[in-house]
Amino acid sequence: MRAALAQIITGRDLAENLALVDRYARQAKAGGADLVVFPEAAMRAFGNSLLDIAEPLDGPWASRVRALAAELGIVIVAGMFTPGSGGGAKVRNTLLVTGPGLEASYDKIHLFDAFGFAESDTVDAGTEPVTFELGGVTFGLATCYDIRFPDLFTENADRGADVNIVCASWGSGPGKAEQWQLLARARALDSTTLVLACGQGDPASVGHPVKGSAPTGVGHSVVVSPFGDVLDELGGSPGLLFAELDTAAVKEARAKLPVLANRHKF
Repeated sequence: MRAALAQIITGRDLAENLALVDRYARQAKAGGADLVVFPEAAMRAFGNSLLDIAEPLDGPWASRVRALAAELGIVIVAGMFTPGSGGGAKVRNTLLVTGPGLEASYDKIHLFDAFGFAESDTVDAGTEPVTFELGGVTFGLATCYDIRFPDLFTENADRGADVNIVCASWGSGPGKAEQWQLLARARALDSTTLVLACGQGDPASVGHPVKGSAPTGVGHSVVVSPFGDVLDELGGSPGLLFAELDTAAVKEARAKLPVLANRHKF
């Protein structure tokens, strides 16, 4: 199976962000991808209001993404915002998964209350891991800050995941890009899965310095083997990264390094 990571930089305008999803999805399909992964907050970038644009999974933005996936015959994973609790006081940070014969969604479990940003002020946390199957391959889902929590990745593996997808809008700062790659490699080793970690590009790479504490992106989307090796990586700028998903490598890793089978649960 061939996958693509679409490292885009989104902004406030939903239509412009949707146009980015359209353009990169078409490029991914032209490159032979069966699956294209977009970052967290593909619908609207952090640092902008979210309550006014949150919509259900059958709302207009998601429906446009769904129609695009159907037209192209490709599976799209993209970050959006769905209504939360409290009568519209909060949203959920949701990954939409859509394509021919496939519908799934994941609500971010670990909210980013760190480095001076409080995601929980506006976002309700999810409660349940989610996996989905495509072409005989099982994928687990995670969002941004989730990558710092190994148990989600091993739980996805326990549920059959060969590949863990991470969609992020990673906060910038000293050492943050290095932490992003380190964590992607660590989670691959923890779970002996392939990791597809797709982040928003770095706004500074296109001349837009980061303002405020909202996490935007650092780029460096990366594909990691189940042995923790970096197979391919982008820099800070927007781009499209293709990856051949070899599940035989997962079986090999689990035979040679059976950490899932060897671990004790306390």
